[in-house]
Amino acid sequence: MSVAKEPDFKHGQAPQTGILLVNLGTPESPTPAAVRRYLAQFLSDTRVVEIPPWIWKVILHGIILRVRPAKSAAKYASIWTKEGSPLRVWTEKQTALLQGFMGEQGHRVLVRHAMRYGQPSIGSQLSALKAEGATRILIVPLYPQYSGATTASVMDDVFTWGRQTRALPELRHINHFHDDPGYLNALADSVKAHWSSHGRAGKLLMSFHGMPQRTLQLGDPYHCECLKTGRLLAEQLGLSEQEYVVTFQSRFGKAKWLQPYTEPTLRELGRAGVARVDVICPGFVSDCIETLEEIAMEGKEAFLSSGGKEFNYIACLNDRLPWIRALSQLVTVHLQGWPTLASQASEPGQLLLQRERALAKGSATNGERHQPPVAG
Repeated sequence: MSVAKEPDFKHGQAPQTGILLVNLGTPESPTPAAVRRYLAQFLSDTRVVEIPPWIWKVILHGIILRVRPAKSAAKYASIWTKEGSPLRVWTEKQTALLQGFMGEQGHRVLVRHAMRYGQPSIGSQLSALKAEGATRILIVPLYPQYSGATTASVMDDVFTWGRQTRALPELRHINHFHDDPGYLNALADSVKAHWSSHGRAGKLLMSFHGMPQRTLQLGDPYHCECLKTGRLLAEQLGLSEQEYVVTFQSRFGKAKWLQPYTEPTLRELGRAGVARVDVICPGFVSDCIETLEEIAMEGKEAFLSSGGKEFNYIACLNDRLPWIRALSQLVTVHLQGWPTLASQASEPGQLLLQRERALAKGSATNGERHQPPVAG
């Protein structure tokens, strides 16, 4: 096994605590070549596609990577901005804002971001944090609902890096935050802000990324956590069961996926005479191709062409203040026990030394008080 060379030791460098935000990833550009590289990495992950590798490799390289990149590149081009990929832009902004929030609260931490697929890679960012002196790192997969295909895949990559690292830092990770009060408050705030400007729709549709039905049968908690997020958000908004619906998008292949499906549901609502629908994607904290193209464009066309009159997409949390505040509270909880506050000792060893000195001083004082008198 190959182990990477450790960064040069710097005498006097205080140990640091790192926070690594991890999102799914994005092509470097909206071109077929860039999309092909991205899809090759993404669809080669055995957590994402649970088909025997020897079969899937033939399908992936013989068919999918020959046909899909050009079509996907056109979709990426439709949502690309002057700053680049929306997912990358929003993830970078979240990273910078979280760094600022943590600093204002007195936490001395290094906040960085990585992509599970594409750049910057998880391994490169973990190595960079180590080079900056991080001896403790909190991994924060930006997936509110846990799935083996998302959160577990992130940790697979972390462990791969760990196998090639001689001096491992302390590692923690956040499994999920689907029912976190701050996250739910941020979602509710975004919906209420939309309603205050556009009025309230007859139906709120909450669309989550889809997963094959068999993942539920095999014990993946994703489906249950999506439903719980939907229920808790509806409660915060005061919605009855008739006023909202939870659906799943992004089907791939012919296998049965989690239902109800998003696009057919939008068409059914349009045909049923629902004049207006508002759509939010609680499973995504950053707008990306799945929200901006698949929902805000394709979903809108499906609803309006089926008889609907008004379709409104409610943007992801992105850089909204309630979300960044919730994220800072979430990571603060998971940093407990690590000395990140400026008022704390920079090293646990220093804190222990201070305690030992205090005990020694107390023992000396105690000895002076109770020393037996000397005969004279």
